[in-house]
Amino acid sequence: MTVNPAPEGYHTVTPYLVVEDVDGLIDFLQATFDATEKERIPSQDGVTGHAEVVIGDSAVMMGRAQDEIPVLPCMLYIYVPDTDATYARALAAGAVSQQEPTDTFWGDRNASVKDPAGNLWTIATQRESLTSEELAERAKEHMR
Repeated sequence: MTVNPAPEGYHTVTPYLVVEDVDGLIDFLQATFDATEKERIPSQDGVTGHAEVVIGDSAVMMGRAQDEIPVLPCMLYIYVPDTDATYARALAAGAVSQQEPTDTFWGDRNASVKDPAGNLWTIATQRESLTSEELAERAKEHMR
């Protein structure tokens, strides 16, 4: 029997966030992105050491920072049905605005926030599906 190299429900690339407060990050992800908790594993001291959530069709893993693996802030680009509503939920859940919602030349409406753990999230909704040629022309116009 052949075993798939990635477990079912996972993509080839899966983000793994390293934070001080795994439980707090889960709360933020649930409040902002309707994340569904998949698992939460405590360390020997009883504090959550590893957890996984599902946002949309993607698994996101996270672990508590340790001496050998410090906090590693990252940036994620996430597609949602409504940028403005998700941005508002993120702020209400404790995020700090990095960029208010705006329409981009590449056809997305996006906004950026920093979550309480220090990760940056660009929240986007595709508004237009552009061809490569259309995108190249808009990029040229944007750069002028």
